[in-house]
Amino acid sequence: MSLPDKVNALSQSDTSLVRVLEDLIDVLINRGVIQFTDLPEAAQAKLLERRETRTSLANRLQLLPTDPNDDLM
Repeated sequence: MSLPDKVNALSQSDTSLVRVLEDLIDVLINRGVIQFTDLPEAAQAKLLERRETRTSLANRLQLLPTDPNDDLM
């Protein structure tokens, strides 16, 4: 594997790992192991920003209604 391929693979791995860490933080908070406010303010801001972005993307990508009683149009 060439150096650029290795760098690209590492970058893709970093992106996946970030999502794993976000999920881990959510689990720890939900189980009461840590509180969101225990995290540094900068980390709180980044997590909130990512949550808001994911939520807005999820809403935009929802092509079909999740409720069977909702109309498509």
